[in-house]
Formats: sequence, structure tokens, C-alpha cells
Amino acid sequence: MNSTKNKKATPRLAPRPVEVAAPQPAMPRATQRQGFKTNEFIVYPSHGVGQIVAIEEQEVAGYKLELFVINFVKDKMTLRVPTGKIASVGMRKLAEGTMVRKALETLKGRARIKRTMWSRRAQEYDAKINSGDIVAIAEVVRDLYRSESQPEQSYSERQLYELALDRLSREISAVHRITETEAIKEIEAALAKGPRRGPKPEGGSEAQLEDEAA
Repeated sequence: MNSTKNKKATPRLAPRPVEVAAPQPAMPRATQRQGFKTNEFIVYPSHGVGQIVAIEEQEVAGYKLELFVINFVKDKMTLRVPTGKIASVGMRKLAEGTMVRKALETLKGRARIKRTMWSRRAQEYDAKINSGDIVAIAEVVRDLYRSESQPEQSYSERQLYELALDRLSREISAVHRITETEAIKEIEAALAKGPRRGPKPEGGSEAQLEDEAA
């Protein structure tokens, strides 16, 4: 008789269940997008007014990334911004009517020019322009504006003035749904209502126009 028949069969142990970590809930897309949608005009601080032309997905390192595709027609540029990064880059919706009115009122005020070197002030103007703040941009337009009775601006002044004017007029154009030419006319009308500054004293510097601390 075969002895193997008398041996008890060794019971097989059931395989241990594999523990799988529960997937982390993804942030709802609606939350990531923060109310932004296709065809909407927005303000991107370093580029000004653009339009969301599409929302697309890309796979990066195995993860799906949702992106806003933003077109800046005047600059002939397209930018792709992850929907989860819009807060950190400062992207915002167009200004409300009250903010546009505040910006136009700012243009009517007296220029505030610090008694500092032009290079320092140029940096401050540039920071204001790229802040995306419509009132701060209006301040740059106001401070660098020159009436016909005043000497012409230097090349660097003119560059900053035109950049600020472009950013401001494009947003007013988008908010009021008018052309940029019409928006510039609104800006110039507001500037014309401000205190007139006479020509600079002979031999004087542009910093002598007004001391901000005064």
C-alpha cells in the first residue's frame, strides 16, 4: 500500500489580500477653473488682455494636465496655462465697471513723480504695468503723460507710456465693448481734465515736476 495515501494533504493558505491605497480625490475641474470659460477675455499680468480660446488636456509624466489656451491677438502669441496655476500667476477676470471708472478718475489726478533717478522710477513703472492692476497702470499713464505744451518724452519714457496706454486701452475696450481707438479717446479725455503741467524749468530734470512726498 502506498504510504503517500495515508499522509494528510497540506492545506493551501488563501493568498493575502493586496492593500491598495485609496486614490486621492481630484480637485473638481470647475474649482480649478475658478469660473473661467472658453471665449472669455481675461487679464494676464505680464501680457495684458487675452482670450481663452480653448481648454485642453496634456499628459505630463503620466498625469493629465488641464490647460487654458490663451490667445493674445495683438501680440500674435498663444499661451498655455495650467488651470491649477491661474491664482499663482495672477490671472484675473476683466475689471468691473466700478474699477474702470476708478482708473479713469485716476487719470484726472495730479502726476506723482518721485525725486529719484529715472532708472529707479522706470523699474517701479514697469512693475506697476506688469502687476495687472488696472488702477496702477492708470497711474503710470497719468505720471508719464505729456501735454503739447511740455517737452517730448525721452525714448524710455515713451516706451513705458505707450505700453501702459496699450494695456489700459485694451482692457477698457474689452470691458466697454468698444474699439481700442475709442478707448484711447476716453483715456485722453480723462487726462485732459487733469491739472495742466507747464513746461519743465530750463535745465531742470523731469524729477522736479513734483515730489511725491509733498
